[in-house]
Amino acid sequence: MARFYLEKGKVTAFIAHLQSQKTVYAPHRKGRNAFAFAPVERPEDVVLDYPRTVSSIKKYFLPAREELLSFNLVENTCAQPVVAPLDAVFLGVHSYDAQAVLKLDHNFVTGNPERNYLTRRQGALIVGVGFTPDRFHFSGSVGIPAGDTTGCDLFLHPCEGGYALEALTPGGEGLLAGFPLPAHAAGLPAAAPFHQHIYVPQAKLKDVLAHGYDSEVWEEEAEKCTSCGTCNLVCPTCYCFDVEDGVDITVTRGSRERRWDGCLLRSFTEVAGGEVFREEPADRQRHRVFRKFKYISDETGEPWCVGCGRCTASCTAGISIVSIVNRLVNDYDAVKA
Repeated sequence: MARFYLEKGKVTAFIAHLQSQKTVYAPHRKGRNAFAFAPVERPEDVVLDYPRTVSSIKKYFLPAREELLSFNLVENTCAQPVVAPLDAVFLGVHSYDAQAVLKLDHNFVTGNPERNYLTRRQGALIVGVGFTPDRFHFSGSVGIPAGDTTGCDLFLHPCEGGYALEALTPGGEGLLAGFPLPAHAAGLPAAAPFHQHIYVPQAKLKDVLAHGYDSEVWEEEAEKCTSCGTCNLVCPTCYCFDVEDGVDITVTRGSRERRWDGCLLRSFTEVAGGEVFREEPADRQRHRVFRKFKYISDETGEPWCVGCGRCTASCTAGISIVSIVNRLVNDYDAVKA
């Protein structure tokens, strides 16, 4: 693993160097306080020091809406859109978002591999960047420090006057070819502290959540929840979707479309005949938290929440997943004491 020094004055030149090789997606400022990943046209528009983007890079591998097939009964044809590898560089990705992609990889490889997602992932290289945790971040509690390089090909550690740039994979080393950089001999700066925490490891959460299945916290939080589904839509590890067929007015042409769906929405569990399996908002709240810290985690041993804080930061009702989990922990400890 090689480590180089990238001074701030050369960052735009470095971005231009990446652009000469692949399409580059990076954070851009959107309005006063919002940031979003977008294709880079001008290197000077890229923002590497930001709290979080509205959405993660998931949207490029699993679009919010996509056509799966189209059909024409007149011509008796059925066609699938061509899905191509992105073969792009994702620059300025925080550690939790890089690991969220790895979790999506697991979801879409396990069982029946998801062709569209896995095709888009091909050739995608990730350049991570360190960040200063704000009051919503808690990725340190789920084992993802701000400077964690897992899932990245290159990583930019903020340091005095620039960045310590680590080349982590052959793909990352290839991106640096032709761009001279001095070696970085100094150590890495100490990571900034997190302001909120989940106070138990995942191994204990398995029992905590099982004990808290009938906790009063679900009803109490549900009283505030509007079931808007924003927490699902901004989550970098949520991957549920709905599939719907549509036809034109002649009923001879149509398409099948996939779009993001969310377990906080009442319609998510609605089936033919109008039956809704999680009718009550409290049941939907519980399901969301269990999806992040129990159901998949029981199989993998890892939390399926990456601690980005988007769900809490975006919640119009001020519901905090950290507060919910910590209350369950306190209730569990009180009983076991």
